[in-house]
Amino acid sequence: MSVTKVFARSIFDSRGNPTVEVDLYTSKGLFRAAVPSGASTGVHEALEMRDGDKKIYMGKSVFNAVGHVNNTLGPELIKSGLKVTQQREIDDFMIKLDGTDNKSRFGANAILGVSLAVCKAGAAELGLPLYRHIANIAGFGDVILPVPAFNVINGGSHAGNKLAMQEFMILPTGASSFTEAMRMGSETYHHLKAVIKGRFGLDATAVGDEGGFAPNILNNKDALNLIQEAIEKAGYTGRIEIGMDVAASEFYKGENTYDLDFKTANNDGSQKISGEQLCQMYQEFVREFPITSIEDPFDQDDWDNWSKFTGATDIQIVGDDLTVTNPKRIHMAVDKKACNCLLLKVNQIGTVTESIEAHLLAKRNGWGTMVSHRSGETEDCFIADLVVGLCTGQIKTGAPCRSERLAKYNQILRIEEELGSNAKYAGKNYRHPC
Repeated sequence: MSVTKVFARSIFDSRGNPTVEVDLYTSKGLFRAAVPSGASTGVHEALEMRDGDKKIYMGKSVFNAVGHVNNTLGPELIKSGLKVTQQREIDDFMIKLDGTDNKSRFGANAILGVSLAVCKAGAAELGLPLYRHIANIAGFGDVILPVPAFNVINGGSHAGNKLAMQEFMILPTGASSFTEAMRMGSETYHHLKAVIKGRFGLDATAVGDEGGFAPNILNNKDALNLIQEAIEKAGYTGRIEIGMDVAASEFYKGENTYDLDFKTANNDGSQKISGEQLCQMYQEFVREFPITSIEDPFDQDDWDNWSKFTGATDIQIVGDDLTVTNPKRIHMAVDKKACNCLLLKVNQIGTVTESIEAHLLAKRNGWGTMVSHRSGETEDCFIADLVVGLCTGQIKTGAPCRSERLAKYNQILRIEEELGSNAKYAGKNYRHPC
């Protein structure tokens, strides 16, 4: 049950950038975890440690974080004698070793790699599937399969087009099972490819970081029209809803100004609008399209517009850069009634235990939780088990395209198969499945 060896290395994520991978050994064998990385990152996230030497990997190498695992975190964990079934105690032990508010001594990427590997080892030690082990840690009985939010059109920092808003997603809430949801998502995705090819040509069907198409359009409403047409052609009108991740912090220019043409060099400023105008745009979208969820509609510190918009709509408003899976930020958002759903990213906070606690905090305050990947992903599918174990009812982990995205969806398919007649799909209740 004790850890016998810990070894970290530098591997590559889905964007070809270095990231941390951790091998943890017990008497049961080897347990491996890889850490994801974001491009659109909130300023309040735990520190992802990069070396900063521009001569090596453009400053993105992670040799220091790897060294912290191999030289300090691993040896100290082995010396402590803590068992891999003691997830909370091990995570707390590493947090105290680090001793900073944002894990800047060792790096959240170093600490998280160990935490994820410990969780996998703990499940094996107890003879449990990983999702069941996570459910037990969180205090849940039944588990629930999530609605997948497929990112089918990429913009923002995830694509080289002009589109300011970062993700346009489809949610098969009308499916009867996760397997059917995957079919609905895949078919609609391929219909969308045909629609885009017919309108813009084959070169417009290249994909962005998360597998969504990236046609070179500027008008965000055009993206919604393309998706609605694809849903209709696939025959799923009324069964598939639309979600958005605006990532508005990426194009916030200060002084209540948002630039929807921020990716164009020397733009003429004609696409700059106020927070109030942006709110009106969202409300127009909601009236015209089956939009059920909008993430990060305003800058991460534009609290007034967040609160006004959340109070003016009954759809799901998701906090990502706003809350960064951090209890302090979640409490602030609850007090200000700034959103009603947490985006849960394990690398924003840095340990499994803190991720679980963030979800439970959100749940106690009547929020939903959407588990999320990062744009720089690996083949590690930990979050697939996490979303099932925490019964959050919703996950976004990219388009039904690119293996680092499909790895998560495929794992949930396996879990559904394993659960058999006990499998429950969140469906229309995805915001509050339990």
